[in-house]
Amino acid sequence: MISLLLRRLTVWLALGGLAATTVLVNRMHGDLSAEAPPPPVPPATNPYGTGLGAAGLVEARRENTAVGAPQPGLVAAVQVAVWDRVEAGQPLFTLDGRDLQAALPVQTANAAVAAAQLERLREQLARLEAVDDVRAITLEELRNRRSDVRVAEAQLQAALSAEAQTRALLERLVVRAPIAGTVLQLNLRVGEYVSPSAATPPLILGDIATLQIRAEVDEQLAGLVRPEAPATAFIKGNAQQPIPLTFVRIEPFVVPKRSLTGNSSERVDTRVLQVIYSFPAGERRVYVGQQMDVFIAGEAKP
Repeated sequence: MISLLLRRLTVWLALGGLAATTVLVNRMHGDLSAEAPPPPVPPATNPYGTGLGAAGLVEARRENTAVGAPQPGLVAAVQVAVWDRVEAGQPLFTLDGRDLQAALPVQTANAAVAAAQLERLREQLARLEAVDDVRAITLEELRNRRSDVRVAEAQLQAALSAEAQTRALLERLVVRAPIAGTVLQLNLRVGEYVSPSAATPPLILGDIATLQIRAEVDEQLAGLVRPEAPATAFIKGNAQQPIPLTFVRIEPFVVPKRSLTGNSSERVDTRVLQVIYSFPAGERRVYVGQQMDVFIAGEAKP
């Protein structure tokens, strides 16, 4: 009797499992066959019909300038802020130079002592050379006096050089803008320690009155790039506002791909040819470092 009940229970459990499996498969099949929802933002399409597509990265005209520190040290002052427009040679930040400032008065005093010593020896030599009686002074003494003057001249020159070197080192602690442009990024504060070997530069500078875009074309399509071909860029997520581009140059060195789009099918081991285009910033809200979709017109088929 018990074995009969167990057999019936086993049959019912098997039938229940089969029914549950059937329902689950039907639901999964229905989910897979359902249409995928449209993307929230339609992607940009090639306005030329045929041509090349590339990922582009916006940068300042003549590229971004990473301003570094000349030597390790503490930041004593920061003279600029982000968005500040600076001219070439304008101070950007200053490193701590209290040790050099303390040494400078000592070296100035050493130079003054050396100058006074030289003047005294020159006067003594002049008096000896003015003696008419050759018996009053020996030739060896005269040679020694002249030698002392030359030594004093060298000592004065060394003291002046040491003073000039300290002034130059103090001036070197004032980091100045190498070009006229806008402060794009500031990565230092007063009291922080900076180093020339830091991975992140203390300050990034660039001329953003005119922007340029670095388009990366797959190396397999590099031969299809034509300098005279029209090109258009779109801000990601805004396919309704095309930006006409002006050709600047082609970088003659193929490099590993740097600008990744995030597409799951994108290869990261690709080498690319970098093509530089420019466009006026104007009233467009385009920022340095922003990714854009770039399309380059292809050759018209006969």
